[in-house]
Amino acid sequence: MPRLTDARKELRRTQITDAAVRCFSRNGLERTSIADITAESGLSTGSIYAHYRNKADLVRAAAREMLHRRADTIGEYAAADVPPDPDELLSRLTAAIDPVQARVGVQTWSEATTDPAVHDIVVDATDRMRAMLHDCVTAWLVKVEHHEPDPARERATPIAHRIMALYQAELLYTALRTPHEETAP
Repeated sequence: MPRLTDARKELRRTQITDAAVRCFSRNGLERTSIADITAESGLSTGSIYAHYRNKADLVRAAAREMLHRRADTIGEYAAADVPPDPDELLSRLTAAIDPVQARVGVQTWSEATTDPAVHDIVVDATDRMRAMLHDCVTAWLVKVEHHEPDPARERATPIAHRIMALYQAELLYTALRTPHEETAP
């Protein structure tokens, strides 16, 4: 049997985690089985286990990937020549919320209360996001509002905290909406 290249392994892992996220969104973390993920991915059970030791390992990988994608988006905003103001930043973040990922994200937060590994992933990603929000707000204060860097960093702290809290509230709201409400105008 031919060996998988590193790029092919990464594609396969992404295929598996994407299938797992869809299953977790539909069925919940607890009610999703490896058989469900196998069927959703179109791969064999052996292929799943070749990449992940167990469902818990897959939950951690899916959580890590989803949380890091959000953090990466915020980093792009902060690096822009003209960073968005806080209202626009929050608007962009909430507009980009995917209902499937929001449901899994909220379930992951719950899982973080009992699984130390998931807890560490969620705390790390949340801290990274808050730091990137802080950097983005600081960049806006310096580049657009023309504040000096040190006072801008200080002023950005409570603003970034509020943006993070409102974003997380919107994630929760999106996760709690029924499928009917998601399609309503």
